[in-house]
Amino acid sequence: MWLAATAFAQAPPPPPPAGATIQGLERLSPEERAAAERNLERWRGMTPEQRERAIENYRHWKSLSPDERQNARQNLQRFRQMPPGERARIMQDFQRWNQLPDDRKRELERAYERYQQLPPDRRQQIQQRYERYQSLPPEQRERMDRNLERWRTMTPEQRQQAREQMRQRRQSAPREIRPPRDDGSGPGRRPR
Repeated sequence: MWLAATAFAQAPPPPPPAGATIQGLERLSPEERAAAERNLERWRGMTPEQRERAIENYRHWKSLSPDERQNARQNLQRFRQMPPGERARIMQDFQRWNQLPDDRKRELERAYERYQQLPPDRRQQIQQRYERYQSLPPEQRERMDRNLERWRTMTPEQRQQAREQMRQRRQSAPREIRPPRDDGSGPGRRPR
């Protein structure tokens, strides 16, 4: 999402219509004048839909606070300094985001807000679990993904039944005796 804001940092105000001159062009440095002329050529090559989107982006940019604009500029600078592969991945993520339905975007934004409100230790635990998941072989990740999808389609009663089955399996499985933890507070926990 920060990439969208960085795009606004590059959005020039809409140029004048074709045939009109740019007022104040003579007061610009040669570099600024060249940039203004390039922007005018880009504008003239845009479709009406692209022009409308550029105007909307510009309006949004103007509505940002100075701090938000500065953050957008910094994000753009970081983006430009990334290796090409990383930039390509971010652009793909950005395109996927733009293709999502609005209700899915809102759902993901709410989930992100909930994540940000978690205590730091809980966020770290989630990050570690995600990293463990990412390090699994592809076939194990696929199996976990299928199980998660099955879990999501279950009714609350089916989920409770599945929990009970897992509890029974754990209780009937031979117990592993583990040495005390390093802090001496008792037996170690089984890895999850």
